[in-house]
Amino acid sequence: MPINAAPDTMHALYFSEFGGPEVLQYGTVPRPEVLPGTVLLRTRAIGLNYADVYRRRGNYHLVGQPPYLLGYEAAGEVVAVGPGVTGAHMGQRAAFADVPHANAEFVRVPQEHLIPLPNDVSFEQAAAVLLQGLTAQYLTADSYRLQPNDLAVVHAVAGGVGLMLTQLIRAKGGRVIGLTSSEAKRQEALRAGAEAVFLYTESWEQLVLEYRPERPGADVVYESVGSTLPQSLAATRVGGTVVFFGMAGGDPAPVDPRYLMDTSKTLTGGDLWSYLTSREERTARANVLFDLIRNGQLTASIGAAFPLADGAAAHRLLESRKSTGKILLLP
Repeated sequence: MPINAAPDTMHALYFSEFGGPEVLQYGTVPRPEVLPGTVLLRTRAIGLNYADVYRRRGNYHLVGQPPYLLGYEAAGEVVAVGPGVTGAHMGQRAAFADVPHANAEFVRVPQEHLIPLPNDVSFEQAAAVLLQGLTAQYLTADSYRLQPNDLAVVHAVAGGVGLMLTQLIRAKGGRVIGLTSSEAKRQEALRAGAEAVFLYTESWEQLVLEYRPERPGADVVYESVGSTLPQSLAATRVGGTVVFFGMAGGDPAPVDPRYLMDTSKTLTGGDLWSYLTSREERTARANVLFDLIRNGQLTASIGAAFPLADGAAAHRLLESRKSTGKILLLP
């Protein structure tokens, strides 16, 4: 990767108009100024997420004017510390999961959002695990407090969040039925710890109901597709829970609350930003993931890594739905 000639510039992946991967450009932009209460992090590995695709397409509102820089998740080293910062120092290994403009060589990170990175967790592992791992962490600890022997259905099980969810559920003693779109992804999910994986082309809700005859249906269904919400509710046992946290496959149909009453089922939502509310929360929740990595219970599955300059190719792979695990961008 070329070294910046000017100290006040950096290389970044950006776009000036909404559209497909072809709108992404790689070039030189101004380097962020270090402000009070912030640090400057030199990125070593950047996580690509489907939210970046939505922002590039214009589905999500973006603040400010173009050129826009995508990305919210990365790991690297602190290279500058602003006035008033405590608990951070030059050369510190650190990461973040919720700071904008991560698709660049340098990112300005508020100290509240900085997550110290242990020496035994690599930059690539952190960038591959944090955002989706923190999502899986709150889904299994807050949205639905998963218990040993609970039967959980995980949508898009071979994706980044799906693989994290599978491993966290297993770490808590739960059982996983995965849902996915291809045989290759089925095998990926089985390797991650799912005990059964059904394809979306099958009558999967009926298969879930039949999987545990003594107590038909899942205790919890983690619904991230959206358009499959009615089937998810049907596949949930009486008294069970559906956690709705995404709609990658389209908007969900309205749910009649009388159905929930008649079946004693719970439909709840989840959003990571409701839980990452302080430096202490970010650090404590991230340390749960780091401990699981350390104990061999959580593996950061990296499906592909692209140079930041080849960000358009990374976006094409993500949108193709052919990738498994996490896609990284390397500055």
